[in-house]
Amino acid sequence: MSYKAFIHVQHLLGTGHVVRAASIGKALAASGVEVTLASGNRIPPTLDTGPLEIIELPACKSPDAAFKRLVTLDGEDIDEAWKTGRVEKSIQAFEARDYDLLLTETYPFGRRQLDFELTPLLDCAKSRATPPLVATSIRDILVRKKELWKEEWMASQALKYYDRILIHSDPDFVRLADSFPFADRVDHLVRYTGYVGGDKRPQANGSDGEDEIVISCGGGAVAEGLLSAALEARPLCRRAEDATWRILIGHDISDDAFGIYRKSAGDGVIVERARRDFPELLKRARLSVSQAGYNTVLDILTAGIPAVFVPFAQVNETEQGQRADALAAHGRAVVTPEAGLTPERLAAAIDDALALPRSSHEVLLGGAERSADILLKDLEDRNG
Repeated sequence: MSYKAFIHVQHLLGTGHVVRAASIGKALAASGVEVTLASGNRIPPTLDTGPLEIIELPACKSPDAAFKRLVTLDGEDIDEAWKTGRVEKSIQAFEARDYDLLLTETYPFGRRQLDFELTPLLDCAKSRATPPLVATSIRDILVRKKELWKEEWMASQALKYYDRILIHSDPDFVRLADSFPFADRVDHLVRYTGYVGGDKRPQANGSDGEDEIVISCGGGAVAEGLLSAALEARPLCRRAEDATWRILIGHDISDDAFGIYRKSAGDGVIVERARRDFPELLKRARLSVSQAGYNTVLDILTAGIPAVFVPFAQVNETEQGQRADALAAHGRAVVTPEAGLTPERLAAAIDDALALPRSSHEVLLGGAERSADILLKDLEDRNG
């Protein structure tokens, strides 16, 4: 039987959400599913969407890491007329075909500011004579809310509308209960898929990475404290002062700032731009030092090396801190807070982390393909 799937995704700052949604969409398409990807923000030109039919909804984003407001791509606040138009476009796109599957990315476990659109979309799906299978795709760690009622609302919304919750993590490291206090209420809907990502990358050149301390910062836009401390920490370490330190600086940092970082590097420290062979460097390295974003942590877990995490924790961000703490609880990392970070404190954390063993645990990968398999089985079970 040929199935049709409708995937709704909204990325607000970074592009990780739409990258994961597209990966799942392509895995479904590889299994013969006709997939429509409806994106609430402009899809990055570097993202290969392959066979997916793309619908670009009226676009919005968050102007900052507070995630308190939604604005158009021109920076204008959205109003009720804009919201009405967005709902109409979303439902119109969904009603264009008789979809067997509706997959929302993050919602209802985040993106609550899009409830004005997604509850009507879910109501539309549920009102059909033969409703589609409704599933949500969420990453390993949820952002904790200060008000408990918001998290209880997430569970209630999931129980009301959803048939399946896909969690893109390895449950040996991170489980839903690590970041969601009502996990027991929705546990019967949950399936762990493994991490989405971990694709093969280019091999590292020569001996690059061999027995090195590799410091990375993703795009780098919010990593000034980590980079500054790393530039001065090498001579303060007892277990790593003999190693080459390789500091990888993301492309969100200007060329002028990059030049200053390079000039500030002391003996034994290499400063260069972020590299596509980063996962291969980690496999050769003695230690990783980084923030705790989803993709970086996946690369570290795959490499099996110990790590120091300095989680991004500005404004109300808790996701990276919880991810880092979960891995520290498994003896895979040492965590040191971003606030008040000094070269001395970073050096001490590196020494502590180098006392940890390498891991031979095979991290659960293939999250996109396993997501597709789970959803197809759910559809087949539903259709007898």
